Amino acid sequence: MCRLLWVRSAEPFSLAEQLQPFAAMSQQSKEYQGHGWGCAWLEIPSAKWQQYHNINPIWADDLSQFSALRTHLLLVHARSAFRDEGIVVENNMPFSDGTSVFIFNGELRGVKIKAQGRIGAEKIYNYIRRMDKGDKHQALAKAVGIIKRRTDYVRAMNILLTDGVCSVMSSDYSEDPDYFQMYRKQSGDMQWVCSQPFPGEADWRKIANATVEAL
Repeated sequence: MCRLLWVRSAEPFSLAEQLQPFAAMSQQSKEYQGHGWGCAWLEIPSAKWQQYHNINPIWADDLSQFSALRTHLLLVHARSAFRDEGIVVENNMPFSDGTSVFIFNGELRGVKIKAQGRIGAEKIYNYIRRMDKGDKHQALAKAVGIIKRRTDYVRAMNILLTDGVCSVMSSDYSEDPDYFQMYRKQSGDMQWVCSQPFPGEADWRKIANATVEAL
């Protein structure tokens, strides 16, 4: 399944400096992560969401185009399409409604929820949005709980969601923790949450299974 990255810092940071190790990590993954990729970041100084999507693998894209861009908050998604289906750029995350941004990694079987969306991940995003009454942590926790009860089998369901001010995450898996477990790192006021540690980097900590928390 897909690879996820969330980065936040009080001080502006370079997009390219985060995209490059994420691309290397995705290329080295034991599952193919080349069905396109995307990222969303808060523009400085407008604090408006900007997005980029490409159907090519992230490691085959020209990441130097992001060298001049800096942000306080970045989300990145490298796609591994379920059953190699629906490989079009419109299905690449992040998904956004202009206010919130969502990325997902996982596989659910026999899901019984009513939500609009081209693919399962978009349906989950829209389902969470329906639960959102102003508290994203509460909305995510409620939605994840209902989805788990209404799903025959959750192989994995990892979610990162933010509105630019509040960021929340959920991590849940039933098998293969070496692949589906999420990781976090902090250095000064800079924080990362990622599907796996960046290549050659230390000080990443495992995130416990069945976690829903604000970041």
